[in-house]
Amino acid sequence: MSELPGRGLLTFHIGHEELVVRQRYEAVSILNDILIAAWFIVGSVMFFSEDWARTGTWCFLLGSVELMIRPVIRLSRQLHLRRISALSPGQARESSQDY
Repeated sequence: MSELPGRGLLTFHIGHEELVVRQRYEAVSILNDILIAAWFIVGSVMFFSEDWARTGTWCFLLGSVELMIRPVIRLSRQLHLRRISALSPGQARESSQDY
């Protein structure tokens, strides 16, 4: 794994291939959203059986914790952009999409 300086790219080398992750905060946010959906779907299905209700409750708790992680990812992105940004006040910054 390596990071290209000043480009915000992560590169993973897998054998003779490489995986390049652009906009890593957005990628982490998307992955987090997928996990949130998975926890709530699995938890919902588990509530169809009384034997699985306790495990389903834990899935709901994990999904709720990941909902809390989402704004942390957004805040980290904003703080990182402010720390490395060398833009003058008149230049445009990245959009403030809700990642």
